[in-house]
Amino acid sequence: MIFSPNNKLEVHNLQVYLDQLTVLHHINLEVKNNEYVSLVGPSGCGKSTLFNVISGLIRPDQGNIIIDHTDVTGKTGLVGYMQQKDLLLPWFTIFDNIALPLKIRGLHDSIIKKKMEEELILFGLDGFQTKYPIELSGGMKQKAALLRTILCEKDILLLDEPFGKLDAITRKKMQDWMMKIKHHFQKTIFMITHDIDEAIFLSDRIIVMSSLPGAIIDSIMIDLPKPRDLSIQTSILFNEYKKRVMELL
Repeated sequence: MIFSPNNKLEVHNLQVYLDQLTVLHHINLEVKNNEYVSLVGPSGCGKSTLFNVISGLIRPDQGNIIIDHTDVTGKTGLVGYMQQKDLLLPWFTIFDNIALPLKIRGLHDSIIKKKMEEELILFGLDGFQTKYPIELSGGMKQKAALLRTILCEKDILLLDEPFGKLDAITRKKMQDWMMKIKHHFQKTIFMITHDIDEAIFLSDRIIVMSSLPGAIIDSIMIDLPKPRDLSIQTSILFNEYKKRVMELL
């Protein structure tokens, strides 16, 4: 596989075993700078394992993770990683939950307050600063968790089914909101989802994995006009992409 100079993330010949089971089999992929890529595949095919390897939480049995043309295999702290659960601390207010990465970096309270004021408005969380996670809806909690991940200030964001726990109506609203705000941050986003519509709507490209042993079977460029709104999901081209992905799965 040939990798271009503008790749932000590369995975080279990745193999992961669990006891006698091959979980990931010769995974090769690249994600370009500021690209939004979705990873789809059957449940249990190793998608989350792949994210854990990229984030450095699991060391592969074979292969390399390359970020900005540097081998970072097994190293943590180089990507922002939002897992399926929001993981908000229930004893912290929403403000303190979101500001946690800024506090860890040792920023002065005045700087934190100024930065948070801007971002809370953008994320529709202004007015909820003093609330606790239990007081927020599922969608609001996911917005808070995503903002906290972004404030880690990593160029690459790994999003593991960020809207998977939401009801269908809230999920559609969150997808529409994500489309509107994603270019504001200029991040490289790699997202796991089981929702094919979500993958097509949000992504520049979709990577499709097989069932175990998890391998990449296709990479599909999504040539739909941007910015997109939800009405595009009824278009002929959108449904042609959907059919193609469903046939692969």
